[in-house]
Amino acid sequence: MEDADFAADTDRYRRELLAHCYRMLGSVQDAEDLVQETYLRAWRARDRYDENRAGMRTWLYRIATNACLTALEQRARRPMPSGLGHEPDDDPRGALVHGGEIPWLQPIPDSLLGDPSEAAVAQGSLRLALVAAMQQLPARQRAVLVLREVLDWPATEVAQALEMTPAAVNSALQRARKTLSQSGVREDEVFESTAQRTIVDSYVTAFRNADLVALAKLLSDDVIMEMPPMLNWFLGRADYVGFMARVFDANGTDWRLVPVGANGQPALAAYVRDGEDGYALHTLQVFTVNGGLITKLIAYQVEEIFRIFGLPARLP
Repeated sequence: MEDADFAADTDRYRRELLAHCYRMLGSVQDAEDLVQETYLRAWRARDRYDENRAGMRTWLYRIATNACLTALEQRARRPMPSGLGHEPDDDPRGALVHGGEIPWLQPIPDSLLGDPSEAAVAQGSLRLALVAAMQQLPARQRAVLVLREVLDWPATEVAQALEMTPAAVNSALQRARKTLSQSGVREDEVFESTAQRTIVDSYVTAFRNADLVALAKLLSDDVIMEMPPMLNWFLGRADYVGFMARVFDANGTDWRLVPVGANGQPALAAYVRDGEDGYALHTLQVFTVNGGLITKLIAYQVEEIFRIFGLPARLP
């Protein structure tokens, strides 16, 4: 295959390969590195590519999946605070505990996923809750789940890609599904974006008004709040609202909230008044909305994630 033809034939898959590696790794930077590794491996093997044995897209996914499996041998899983085995905190005014060097699960900017219509098709498989649940799976089970459930590959094709038997693939898929079901996450759950945005718009209004009563009305009874890099997390409307009261007491009530997109979910960059000359970046907040209520908020205060999203440190 000519070099120019190879580049043209492979480059069209770069964004979807990024999404694939992200599902496997839970890290945007690691996913970007593994996409580069995939293209390097493909380039070196281009003379051995046989289009009669596999299409270009399938071939690249095989390379990417095996590159991810190799990488996962040296990497720890990326958790969320609620996935570390700690009970939720019951004191919204209690001390916050930093998680140190824990490599947290990262959100991925929608801007990296290409055309919005394509991203919408994939958003169910990129939801933070699902990616977090997949982090609980052994690497090979994770690969089987993604190839079978997200890419809809037949078991025989997955078996060939991962050097397994079809029976072993089906067994791994059953175990992966059981683990996901125990986490309470459904693989096929996709939420309508307009309804989500309406709820989050109401949240923005309540937040900017520091209206705790209005905020409470937008939350489910069992809402979860997580705050990487802090180990603390809260379960339930009362503790959520209690923590928000603490936030307003500590930081004031003058905020700017900028809409962004993450994992096909609504998200906000929150800026708080910092002196007379502007607003300082405080958190990136990613929302899960279901049944007309907010069921989870993940508020990241991680510089690495701010850089991934290209968020300015200050607003005038």
